[in-house]
Amino acid sequence: MLHERGFVAATDGNLSVRLDERRILATPTSMCKSLLQASDLVIVDIDGRRLSGRRDVSSEIGMHLLIYRLRPDVRGIVHAHPPTATGFAAAGMALNQPLVCEVVIGLGSIPLAKYGTPGTPELTDSLEPLIPQYDAILMSNHGVVAYSDTLHHAYMKMETVEHFAQIALVTHLLGRQQPLGEQDLEKLIVARSKYQGSSSAAPLPLAVPGNGSADGNHRNRPQAATESSLLSGPAKSRRLVSRQR
Repeated sequence: MLHERGFVAATDGNLSVRLDERRILATPTSMCKSLLQASDLVIVDIDGRRLSGRRDVSSEIGMHLLIYRLRPDVRGIVHAHPPTATGFAAAGMALNQPLVCEVVIGLGSIPLAKYGTPGTPELTDSLEPLIPQYDAILMSNHGVVAYSDTLHHAYMKMETVEHFAQIALVTHLLGRQQPLGEQDLEKLIVARSKYQGSSSAAPLPLAVPGNGSADGNHRNRPQAATESSLLSGPAKSRRLVSRQR
């Protein structure tokens, strides 16, 4: 589906599934995802060492292993390059404005990680601060990674990111955005617990409108303590206010 939807081209992207506490099933390197057969998949251990399979595992397996280590609730990961969302990543813009209620319910906010060379510790270092609090991350000048309790749910999060990016792009073309207000966000935090598929263990943050900066990079995190006061009681323990600015 990734290839059919145009989320990857050629040999781009990679997927994985946590089989158990010790084994990860992953896609191999240098293969078009539309041509993959079950026999092409690789099983590695939690250190990335191949346990079975005739092909080499993806060079970005380190990113997958980091996510599994930091998020015990995650059992499926999808990394792809959906064009619109990747365009935002290449422009240095996070998708962190609360423009669509369904996205707030499903993902909260989609931050932007600083650039790191694929397949190196630079990439995992840039992602590490964000993984515990988010279920989908834009990677500067690279693509998107999404993860969830199943591979299917991870893929649906990837679709949501790309769909939201297309909507956000339209608002930029129109020259106007109308983010949801603080009271509306608080109501959505309560409402999201009633929706299936919105039960992540991560405290998915919400972006708060009012800051004029267009740069959504995670390195800019002022006002986190002040913003967190927007939520109180049980809702606050479940959802933190975004530090993205």
